Amino acid sequence: MGFFETILAPFRWLVSWIMFMFHEGFSFLGMDPASGWTWVLSIVGLVVVIRAALIPVFVKQIKAQRGMQALQPDLRKLQQKYKGKTDQLSRQAMTQEQMALYKKHGTNPFAACLPIIIQMPFFFALFTVLNGISRASEEGETIGALSSESVRQFDNATIFGAPLSSTFLGSFGGGGNISVIILSVIMIIAMTASQFITQKQIMAKNMSEEAMQSPFMRQQKIMLYILPLVFGIGGINFPIGVLVYWTTTNIWTMAQQFYVIRKMPTPGSPAAKALAERRARKGLPMIPLLGERKTEPVVEAAPEARVQRVQPQRKKRKKR
Repeated sequence: MGFFETILAPFRWLVSWIMFMFHEGFSFLGMDPASGWTWVLSIVGLVVVIRAALIPVFVKQIKAQRGMQALQPDLRKLQQKYKGKTDQLSRQAMTQEQMALYKKHGTNPFAACLPIIIQMPFFFALFTVLNGISRASEEGETIGALSSESVRQFDNATIFGAPLSSTFLGSFGGGGNISVIILSVIMIIAMTASQFITQKQIMAKNMSEEAMQSPFMRQQKIMLYILPLVFGIGGINFPIGVLVYWTTTNIWTMAQQFYVIRKMPTPGSPAAKALAERRARKGLPMIPLLGERKTEPVVEAAPEARVQRVQPQRKKRKKR
């Protein structure tokens, strides 16, 4: 067993166990254990469990993103300070000052990537489980927590005539399966479109004007088009079960971002202005937004009391 397989082994077992438990639950409720829709709902249940567990991490991601936006002016000043200085001491001093800024604002440039980083082992584990279904079914083996009988059921399970373990590229061998091709194309379009819409609504509604002008945002605009393209191209080799997982998690993210943009927008963004207008129309006060800088109230110094100077009394002269 290779290093990569060793790392994925516990994730593969956990993913297969969650799917198995949902499958048993839906079968207990009267659904056909061999039906593809029972297994599809099991994959959807897997998404719900993983994404619900990631909600605290998602809140930290929001705080980190807004902390990064808040320190952009300080970062630009720092870049101007060390502009043109390429010696090692200057680079080291700049790095130390950047880390001090991150600590001051309570943020981390890597915290914004935590949800996607945490999800990736589960995604690869699910990919290896579904990708090995056909081979395990032929050899009568188990995969993770799935028994050999469950593996055979999954391998034979179909939706709209397309096996869940089939891929777009694999459907061209041995005569092909038009159902797999059509369903794969629809799922790939849904997967990439939901990802694009999620990022687009963040940039259009939940970014302050200052953040939109930063170099970081220019990179985000490029990634807005590159990432869906990468997943779209890679999707042709994903089993339909993996496409179901990734599309479902993208839809979850899109709904989650819609809620955040409406209820907890970024300070200074169009969504924050819209929230303030909605609350004003209802006669409600504006509440502090998540990640908003807390400004200390300015206390005006009380004017000094003017004390009348006591004039020194002249000593009475002695009478001659």
